[in-house]
Parts: sequence; structure tokens; C-alpha cells
Amino acid sequence: MRLLLVNPSNPLVSIVRLKESRWNRYRVWQPLSLMALAGLTPPEWEVTLADENILVPRYDEMPRPDLVGITAFTSQAPRAYDIAAQFRRLGVPVVMGGIHATMCDDEAMQHVDSVVTGEADAVWPQVLADAAAGRMKARYDGGLADMDEVRPARHDLLTGEYAFGAIQTTRGCPMNCTFCCVTAFNGARYRQRPIQDVVREFGSIREKRVLVVDDNLIGTRSDHLARAKDLFKALAAANLGKEWVAQATINFADDEELLALAARAGCRGVFIGFESPTAEGLTEVGKRVNLLKGRDLAASVARIQRHHIHVVGSFIIGLDADTPGIGLRTAEAARQYGVDNLNALFLTPLPGTQLWEQMKADGRIILGMFPHDWRYYTLTFPVARYAHLSQDQAIEEMVACDRHFYALPRILGRALRSAWHRRQPLISLFGGLSYRRNLTLNQEACASVSRLCAERQASRQEDRGIRIPVSPAA
Repeated sequence: MRLLLVNPSNPLVSIVRLKESRWNRYRVWQPLSLMALAGLTPPEWEVTLADENILVPRYDEMPRPDLVGITAFTSQAPRAYDIAAQFRRLGVPVVMGGIHATMCDDEAMQHVDSVVTGEADAVWPQVLADAAAGRMKARYDGGLADMDEVRPARHDLLTGEYAFGAIQTTRGCPMNCTFCCVTAFNGARYRQRPIQDVVREFGSIREKRVLVVDDNLIGTRSDHLARAKDLFKALAAANLGKEWVAQATINFADDEELLALAARAGCRGVFIGFESPTAEGLTEVGKRVNLLKGRDLAASVARIQRHHIHVVGSFIIGLDADTPGIGLRTAEAARQYGVDNLNALFLTPLPGTQLWEQMKADGRIILGMFPHDWRYYTLTFPVARYAHLSQDQAIEEMVACDRHFYALPRILGRALRSAWHRRQPLISLFGGLSYRRNLTLNQEACASVSRLCAERQASRQEDRGIRIPVSPAA
């Protein structure tokens, strides 16, 4: 039996365009969920994994599969449905899982033969058995997996095009931020894989650098932190020669022992969600940990960096608390905090989030012709109506933020400081240059979306018998 697993592309995402910038390979992540499914697949199935972010295959020239499995974030859904249609026309059954299929299962069921909701670990063997018997169900509910039963991913299935390997050590997040669907998908309970399993899988990854995809590697409670310390001790003792980056909240900076152990275990970078430079914005999104009384964010960042760990800060533009000038305020806050790189994103209502329910109820979804418009839900386009910013103003604020933070003198200055403190200067330099190179592409893409929205608005006005001009610069 032949199984084809596909990670769909979205050509609107500039960071996956490897031909335009080779540095983008440092920002393209392996499709770990499909690699994990491959690890759960019995040996009688011949598994092929296609990652369209690296190369879109000629599917018509490949051996005909007996089953196609597709995963998709929301922004990948339109392409996922196109792929599904192509194979279903050939009589090949298609199963789809992932966050979008879980949150929009009724929609997905219109385009595929079967949908897997939640975490697929527990039901995947049954999906394959039913497919082999020709009696696949329309829906399988995976629920939340027992972490003791999570199998190692198949790291041998991918080419060497990636700068980073990938691994997952925990699932679930108790924070339940309004804009995030992790809690809805993976649950609020923080679940950890056995440490020996994680260390063993780490050793099977071919790449020297590894992305730990956990939404929050260290958790929030004292027992979570204790487990993280035990994991770091085990990785250091194994001496695998790996360098890795992870995601965490700012409480990562609160424990010097934790930081020292992480650095010794190979941690070279951490992605932290600061979300907003204002207390009002943090309250709005529910990021309570950043509002801890007495929290000095600049001092927290500096403590992490003293252990030679690179800090990437993420911010959101378009919150109800945001007013004109938020772009420069965000860039200046990132500079004051001392982060090495800034990742600014538009507030995006993703299905399954509290934000989606609220904005949908308030009629604030601008790009709502689904499933076509899901392609714009990459977090890099303004797809919603913001409280104090028009769509064009939101774009201007994003441009101002990125241009200010990624001005060439500032990129060079941060790289020099990183070199002085022995903290990944090349990552700081090339990461900044790569981001700067993509700024024009991102601006042009946002402008095209703004024009699209203006044209649709004009069309709606014409349908009502009102003619309004559409500015070419809209």
C-alpha cells in the first residue's frame, strides 16, 4: 500500500520562496505532524512525504498512492482542497487533519473523503486499516493523545533542504490567549513526553540545528519548570552536539538555573510573545504573564541573552488598544527590550479562537469569502476590521514598524552587540537581512489585498446601485 502525505504550500507566504533568498531556508520549518504520522504508520505501507514549501511535486508523474493524507493550517486550506480534488478525481481517497480541519470540520468534509479532528495519534492506525479495507469513515475524532504513546517522527523521509530539524516534547497550553487556537486544539492541560523518548529522538535528527515546536517548552508551573530542567540535564548528558531554538513565555528569564541548563543543553534561541507594548493590549489578548507586577522586560531579555541565547520577540498590530503610531511604538519597545529580532504580525481571527468568535459576531471579518480567502490568513495580511486603524493604516503601521527595526544600521548594530557578547551574531545578521529583504515583498502583497478589498467593496456598492471610484493606490 502506498501512502502519500502532503504539506500544502501557500504562494502568498514570502518566507518560503527559497529561490528568492537562500536565507529563507532558516525560516522554513519541517512538517513535523506528517513526520509523526509516518512514524505511526505500519511497515506494510510505503510512505512518501511531499513538502510543497520546498518543492511542489508533479503528482501526475508519481506512483499512484492508495491513500493521500493532508495536514493544513488555515492559510493552507485552499491549496489542500485543490490537492484533494486532484487525487479524488483519480479515485484516490483523501484524509485531512490538522488545526483547520478540526476547527472547520464541516467545510473540510465537503472537500475530502475523511477528516481527522484533534491529535491523530490514537486513531491513525484505524484510519489506515479502514482505508486498506475500503471502508474509511467520514470522521475520526483523535482527541488528546497519551504522551507515553507518542511515537518518534520519521526524520529520514525529508531531504537536506532544511536548516533546522524539528521535534516536539510537550503539548497543550493553559494560557488560552484570545488570538491563539492551541488550547482549543491541544487542550489546556500541559502534557509532557517521557524525557528518554525525547533524547532518543533528538539523536535521530540529521540536522545539527533543531526547532523544538512546543508552544511553550517550559510551561508555567513549578512542576513544569522542574521537568524542563530534567530534560535539559538529560540532553546535556547525552552530548548530542545539537543546537536548538524553542518557544517560551517571558518567565523563561525568571530562573537562572533553568537558563544555565538550557544553554548547556544546546539552546541557542528562544521565540517569546510580547504581543503588545501596552498594558491595555496585553490585557486584551489575555497575556497575563507579561503583566506580572514588577516585571522588567528589558532586564528579562538581558538575563536570557547573558546565557548566549538569541531572543526573537513577537508583537501583534491591530489590537483594539492600538491607535495610529502603534508601529513605531512597537519597534521602539522591541529596541528597548533589547530583542535580537522582531516578528510583527497582524491581529488575525483564526477559526477556533475567542478572537474569531468575537470578530465574527461583530461583523469585523473583511476577507470572508471562504474557503478562497483562507489563503490570506497567514498573520501577514490585515483580514479584519480594526477598532482604530483602517486596513490601509494597519499596513502603514506594519511597514513603519519593520522599516524602523530593520533599518540597516540597526541590523548591523545588533549583530555587533551579539558578536561582542558571543551570542549568535551571524543568526542576528542574516536573520535581519533576510527579513529586510522580504519587506518589499510583504508590502506589495499587503497592497494587493487592500486593492482586492476595495474592488469588492466597490462591487457591492454597484450591486446596490451606487457607483464609487476605486483608487489605483488603494
